[in-house]
Amino acid sequence: MKFKAKPLRSVLYVPGNKEDWMRKASKYGSDALILDLEDSVPVPEKAPTRILVRKMLEELGDLGQTLVVRVNTLETGMTGDDLEAVVCNNLYGIILPKVQAPADIAEVDAVLKFFERRAGVEIGKTFIDPGLETAEGLRNAYEIAKASDRVAHMGGSGGKGGDTARSIGFQWTPEAMETLFIRSKVLLDSRAAGVQFPISGGWFELRDLDGLRKYATGLRQLGYTGMHLIHPSHVPVVNEVFTPTAEEIATWQGLVDAMEEMRKTGGAAVMYNGDMVDIAHEETARAMLKMAEELGVNSK
Repeated sequence: MKFKAKPLRSVLYVPGNKEDWMRKASKYGSDALILDLEDSVPVPEKAPTRILVRKMLEELGDLGQTLVVRVNTLETGMTGDDLEAVVCNNLYGIILPKVQAPADIAEVDAVLKFFERRAGVEIGKTFIDPGLETAEGLRNAYEIAKASDRVAHMGGSGGKGGDTARSIGFQWTPEAMETLFIRSKVLLDSRAAGVQFPISGGWFELRDLDGLRKYATGLRQLGYTGMHLIHPSHVPVVNEVFTPTAEEIATWQGLVDAMEEMRKTGGAAVMYNGDMVDIAHEETARAMLKMAEELGVNSK
Protein backbone atom coordinates (compact mmCIF):
# COMPACT_ATOMS: atom_id res chain seq x y z
CA MET A 1 0.00 0.00 0.00
CA LYS A 2 1.45 3.37 -1.04
CA PHE A 3 -0.19 5.33 1.76
CA LYS A 4 0.27 4.36 5.40
CA ALA A 5 -2.71 4.17 7.73
CA LYS A 6 -2.55 5.57 11.25
CA PRO A 7 -3.22 3.71 14.49
CA LEU A 8 -6.42 5.35 15.77
CA ARG A 9 -7.42 4.67 19.37
CA SER A 10 -10.45 6.95 19.49
CA VAL A 11 -12.56 8.15 16.57
CA LEU A 12 -15.34 10.52 17.65
CA TYR A 13 -18.57 11.07 15.71
CA VAL A 14 -19.74 14.69 15.30
CA PRO A 15 -22.89 15.80 13.41
CA GLY A 16 -21.80 17.52 10.22
CA ASN A 17 -24.55 20.14 10.49
CA LYS A 18 -23.28 21.47 13.85
CA GLU A 19 -20.43 23.89 13.15
CA ASP A 20 -19.80 24.74 16.81
CA TRP A 21 -19.77 21.07 17.78
CA MET A 22 -17.23 20.22 15.09
CA ARG A 23 -15.00 23.07 16.17
CA LYS A 24 -15.22 22.08 19.86
CA ALA A 25 -14.73 18.38 19.09
CA SER A 26 -11.14 18.94 18.02
CA LYS A 27 -10.34 19.88 21.65
CA TYR A 28 -11.50 16.59 23.21
CA GLY A 29 -8.34 14.64 22.42
CA SER A 30 -9.64 11.96 20.07
CA ASP A 31 -7.18 10.66 17.49
CA ALA A 32 -9.67 11.38 14.71
CA LEU A 33 -13.08 12.96 14.18
CA ILE A 34 -15.89 11.57 12.05
CA LEU A 35 -17.84 14.45 10.50
CA ASP A 36 -21.19 12.85 9.84
CA LEU A 37 -23.26 13.38 6.70
CA GLU A 38 -25.51 10.37 7.29
CA ASP A 39 -27.86 9.56 10.18
CA SER A 40 -27.38 12.74 12.22
CA VAL A 41 -28.30 15.02 9.29
CA PRO A 42 -31.94 15.38 8.11
CA VAL A 43 -32.42 14.92 4.37
CA PRO A 44 -33.36 18.57 3.68
CA GLU A 45 -30.05 19.64 5.29
CA LYS A 46 -27.76 17.29 3.35
CA ALA A 47 -26.69 19.78 0.66
CA PRO A 48 -25.77 22.70 2.98
CA THR A 49 -24.13 20.27 5.39
CA ARG A 50 -21.75 19.09 2.66
CA ILE A 51 -20.57 22.66 2.23
CA LEU A 52 -20.13 23.09 5.98
CA VAL A 53 -18.22 19.81 6.35
CA ARG A 54 -15.89 20.80 3.53
CA LYS A 55 -15.25 24.11 5.31
CA MET A 56 -14.38 22.26 8.52
CA LEU A 57 -12.14 19.83 6.65
CA GLU A 58 -10.10 22.80 5.51
CA GLU A 59 -10.12 24.54 8.89
CA LEU A 60 -9.54 21.61 11.25
CA GLY A 61 -7.31 19.72 8.85
CA ASP A 62 -4.97 22.69 8.60
CA LEU A 63 -4.62 22.49 12.39
CA GLY A 64 -3.45 18.88 12.14
CA GLN A 65 -6.67 17.08 13.12
CA THR A 66 -7.16 13.68 11.46
CA LEU A 67 -10.56 13.81 9.77
CA VAL A 68 -12.96 11.16 8.49
CA VAL A 69 -16.37 11.75 6.89
CA ARG A 70 -19.26 9.32 7.11
CA VAL A 71 -21.03 9.56 3.77
CA ASN A 72 -24.54 8.42 2.92
CA THR A 73 -25.22 4.87 1.79
CA LEU A 74 -24.99 3.92 -1.88
CA GLU A 75 -28.67 3.08 -2.01
CA THR A 76 -29.61 6.72 -1.23
CA GLY A 77 -27.97 7.96 -4.43
CA MET A 78 -26.21 10.68 -2.41
CA THR A 79 -22.78 9.07 -1.98
CA GLY A 80 -21.33 10.63 -5.13
CA ASP A 81 -22.47 14.12 -4.12
CA ASP A 82 -20.94 13.59 -0.68
CA LEU A 83 -17.60 12.50 -2.11
CA GLU A 84 -17.51 15.33 -4.63
CA ALA A 85 -17.90 17.79 -1.76
CA VAL A 86 -15.40 16.35 0.71
CA VAL A 87 -12.49 14.81 -1.20
CA CYS A 88 -9.46 16.99 -0.48
CA ASN A 89 -5.95 16.70 0.92
CA ASN A 90 -7.21 17.14 4.49
CA LEU A 91 -9.55 14.14 4.27
CA TYR A 92 -7.98 11.04 5.86
CA GLY A 93 -10.79 8.67 4.96
CA ILE A 94 -14.49 7.93 4.72
CA ILE A 95 -16.88 5.61 6.48
CA LEU A 96 -19.19 3.95 3.98
CA PRO A 97 -22.30 2.78 5.88
CA LYS A 98 -24.16 -0.49 5.36
CA VAL A 99 -21.65 -2.14 3.07
CA GLN A 100 -23.13 -5.39 1.77
CA ALA A 101 -20.59 -6.78 -0.68
CA PRO A 102 -17.15 -6.20 -2.23
CA ALA A 103 -18.82 -4.50 -5.19
CA ASP A 104 -19.85 -1.62 -2.90
CA ILE A 105 -16.21 -0.95 -2.04
CA ALA A 106 -15.10 -1.28 -5.66
CA GLU A 107 -17.72 1.25 -6.74
CA VAL A 108 -16.70 3.80 -4.13
CA ASP A 109 -13.01 3.19 -4.84
CA ALA A 110 -13.61 4.17 -8.47
CA VAL A 111 -15.59 7.28 -7.51
CA LEU A 112 -12.90 8.32 -5.04
CA LYS A 113 -10.27 7.94 -7.74
CA PHE A 114 -12.25 10.24 -10.03
CA PHE A 115 -12.69 12.96 -7.42
CA GLU A 116 -9.13 12.63 -6.14
CA ARG A 117 -7.84 13.22 -9.64
CA ARG A 118 -10.13 16.19 -10.12
CA ALA A 119 -9.19 17.71 -6.73
CA GLY A 120 -5.46 17.26 -7.26
CA VAL A 121 -5.24 14.66 -4.47
CA GLU A 122 -2.85 11.74 -4.89
CA ILE A 123 -4.74 8.68 -6.09
CA GLY A 124 -5.37 6.22 -3.28
CA LYS A 125 -4.79 8.69 -0.44
CA THR A 126 -8.36 8.49 0.89
CA PHE A 127 -8.93 5.45 3.09
CA ILE A 128 -12.21 3.54 3.49
CA ASP A 129 -13.68 2.15 6.71
CA PRO A 130 -16.56 -0.14 5.65
CA GLY A 131 -19.58 -0.01 7.94
CA LEU A 132 -20.76 -3.60 8.46
CA GLU A 133 -24.29 -3.25 9.80
CA THR A 134 -26.17 -6.14 8.21
CA ALA A 135 -25.92 -9.90 8.36
CA GLU A 136 -24.90 -9.99 4.70
CA GLY A 137 -22.16 -7.41 5.18
CA LEU A 138 -20.80 -9.20 8.24
CA ARG A 139 -20.84 -12.50 6.38
CA ASN A 140 -18.81 -10.95 3.53
CA ALA A 141 -16.31 -9.14 5.77
CA TYR A 142 -13.14 -10.77 4.39
CA GLU A 143 -14.08 -10.21 0.76
CA ILE A 144 -15.08 -6.61 1.56
CA ALA A 145 -11.73 -5.95 3.24
CA LYS A 146 -9.87 -7.40 0.24
CA ALA A 147 -11.85 -5.37 -2.31
CA SER A 148 -9.53 -2.35 -2.16
CA ASP A 149 -6.16 -1.28 -0.77
CA ARG A 150 -8.00 1.70 0.64
CA VAL A 151 -9.57 -0.42 3.42
CA ALA A 152 -7.36 0.52 6.36
CA HIS A 153 -9.78 0.22 9.28
CA MET A 154 -12.69 -2.16 9.75
CA GLY A 155 -14.45 -3.92 12.58
CA GLY A 156 -17.51 -5.65 13.90
CA SER A 157 -19.71 -4.20 16.61
CA GLY A 158 -23.34 -4.01 17.58
CA GLY A 159 -25.13 -1.52 19.78
CA LYS A 160 -28.49 -1.50 21.46
CA GLY A 161 -31.38 -1.56 18.99
CA GLY A 162 -29.41 -0.42 15.95
CA ASP A 163 -29.13 -1.68 12.39
CA THR A 164 -26.95 -4.64 13.31
CA ALA A 165 -29.23 -5.72 16.13
CA ARG A 166 -32.24 -5.54 13.83
CA SER A 167 -30.52 -7.48 11.06
CA ILE A 168 -29.26 -10.28 13.27
CA GLY A 169 -31.88 -10.24 16.00
CA PHE A 170 -29.63 -10.17 19.06
CA GLN A 171 -30.63 -8.59 22.36
CA TRP A 172 -27.99 -6.18 23.65
CA THR A 173 -26.47 -6.58 27.12
CA PRO A 174 -23.64 -4.61 28.79
CA GLU A 175 -21.61 -7.83 28.96
CA ALA A 176 -21.72 -7.93 25.13
CA MET A 177 -21.48 -11.71 24.85
CA GLU A 178 -24.19 -11.62 22.19
CA THR A 179 -21.81 -9.74 19.85
CA LEU A 180 -18.58 -11.53 20.76
CA PHE A 181 -18.77 -13.76 17.70
CA ILE A 182 -19.47 -10.78 15.41
CA ARG A 183 -16.54 -8.80 16.77
CA SER A 184 -14.23 -11.81 16.66
CA LYS A 185 -15.28 -12.90 13.19
CA VAL A 186 -14.79 -9.49 11.62
CA LEU A 187 -11.51 -9.00 13.46
CA LEU A 188 -10.16 -12.27 12.05
CA ASP A 189 -11.41 -11.38 8.56
CA SER A 190 -9.82 -7.93 8.82
CA ARG A 191 -6.45 -9.25 9.95
CA ALA A 192 -6.47 -11.99 7.31
CA ALA A 193 -7.12 -9.34 4.65
CA GLY A 194 -4.21 -7.21 5.86
CA VAL A 195 -6.14 -4.51 7.73
CA GLN A 196 -3.51 -3.18 10.10
CA PHE A 197 -5.63 -1.15 12.51
CA PRO A 198 -9.10 -2.69 13.04
CA ILE A 199 -11.56 -0.45 14.89
CA SER A 200 -14.78 -1.49 16.62
CA GLY A 201 -17.48 0.39 18.50
CA GLY A 202 -20.92 -0.24 19.88
CA TRP A 203 -20.94 1.43 23.33
CA PHE A 204 -23.93 3.77 23.71
CA GLU A 205 -24.37 3.97 27.49
CA LEU A 206 -23.24 7.57 27.88
CA ARG A 207 -22.87 7.65 31.68
CA ASP A 208 -21.52 4.16 32.25
CA LEU A 209 -17.79 4.84 31.99
CA ASP A 210 -16.90 1.73 34.00
CA GLY A 211 -18.84 -0.38 31.51
CA LEU A 212 -17.09 1.41 28.67
CA ARG A 213 -13.68 0.68 30.16
CA LYS A 214 -14.51 -3.00 30.52
CA TYR A 215 -15.87 -3.19 26.98
CA ALA A 216 -12.89 -1.33 25.48
CA THR A 217 -10.46 -3.53 27.41
CA GLY A 218 -12.16 -6.59 25.96
CA LEU A 219 -11.79 -5.18 22.46
CA ARG A 220 -8.08 -4.56 22.97
CA GLN A 221 -7.65 -8.08 24.34
CA LEU A 222 -9.33 -9.45 21.21
CA GLY A 223 -6.91 -7.55 18.98
CA TYR A 224 -8.67 -4.29 18.10
CA THR A 225 -6.62 -1.10 18.12
CA GLY A 226 -9.37 1.47 18.71
CA MET A 227 -13.05 2.39 18.92
CA HIS A 228 -15.64 4.59 17.28
CA LEU A 229 -17.23 6.82 19.92
CA ILE A 230 -20.37 8.93 20.17
CA HIS A 231 -19.61 11.14 23.19
CA PRO A 232 -16.60 13.27 24.21
CA SER A 233 -16.61 11.88 27.76
CA HIS A 234 -15.63 8.49 26.34
CA VAL A 235 -12.44 9.73 24.70
CA PRO A 236 -10.10 9.78 27.75
CA VAL A 237 -11.18 6.29 28.85
CA VAL A 238 -10.69 4.75 25.43
CA ASN A 239 -7.39 6.52 24.79
CA GLU A 240 -6.07 5.16 28.08
CA VAL A 241 -7.23 1.61 27.37
CA PHE A 242 -5.67 1.49 23.90
CA THR A 243 -2.42 3.24 24.84
CA PRO A 244 0.44 0.87 25.73
CA THR A 245 1.63 1.46 29.28
CA ALA A 246 5.22 2.23 30.22
CA GLU A 247 5.39 -1.21 31.84
CA GLU A 248 4.21 -2.94 28.65
CA ILE A 249 6.71 -1.04 26.53
CA ALA A 250 9.54 -1.84 28.95
CA THR A 251 8.57 -5.52 28.86
CA TRP A 252 8.53 -5.62 25.05
CA GLN A 253 11.87 -3.82 24.85
CA GLY A 254 13.36 -6.12 27.46
CA LEU A 255 12.27 -9.16 25.50
CA VAL A 256 13.85 -7.81 22.33
CA ASP A 257 17.07 -7.03 24.19
CA ALA A 258 17.15 -10.50 25.75
CA MET A 259 16.70 -12.15 22.37
CA GLU A 260 19.47 -10.06 20.82
CA GLU A 261 21.84 -11.05 23.62
CA MET A 262 20.93 -14.72 23.27
CA ARG A 263 21.49 -14.55 19.53
CA LYS A 264 25.10 -13.47 20.11
CA THR A 265 25.71 -16.84 21.78
CA GLY A 266 24.18 -18.77 18.92
CA GLY A 267 20.94 -19.49 20.77
CA ALA A 268 17.42 -19.15 19.42
CA ALA A 269 15.34 -18.98 22.61
CA VAL A 270 15.73 -17.49 26.07
CA MET A 271 13.99 -17.52 29.44
CA TYR A 272 12.43 -14.08 29.98
CA ASN A 273 10.19 -13.10 32.89
CA GLY A 274 9.60 -16.75 33.65
CA ASP A 275 8.59 -17.72 30.10
CA MET A 276 10.51 -19.36 27.29
CA VAL A 277 10.46 -16.94 24.34
CA ASP A 278 11.75 -17.21 20.79
CA ILE A 279 11.72 -15.27 17.54
CA ALA A 280 7.92 -15.36 17.26
CA HIS A 281 7.59 -13.56 20.59
CA GLU A 282 10.33 -11.15 19.56
CA GLU A 283 8.52 -10.25 16.34
CA THR A 284 5.33 -9.62 18.30
CA ALA A 285 7.21 -7.38 20.75
CA ARG A 286 8.78 -5.45 17.89
CA ALA A 287 5.36 -4.95 16.26
CA MET A 288 3.93 -3.61 19.51
CA LEU A 289 6.89 -1.28 20.00
CA LYS A 290 6.42 0.04 16.49
CA MET A 291 2.74 0.79 17.12
CA ALA A 292 3.62 2.51 20.41
CA GLU A 293 6.13 4.65 18.55
CA GLU A 294 3.51 5.59 15.95
CA LEU A 295 1.21 6.64 18.79
CA GLY A 296 4.00 8.82 20.16
CA VAL A 297 4.35 6.74 23.33
CA ASN A 298 7.60 5.67 24.93
CA SER A 299 8.67 4.11 28.21
CA LYS A 300 10.34 7.23 29.61
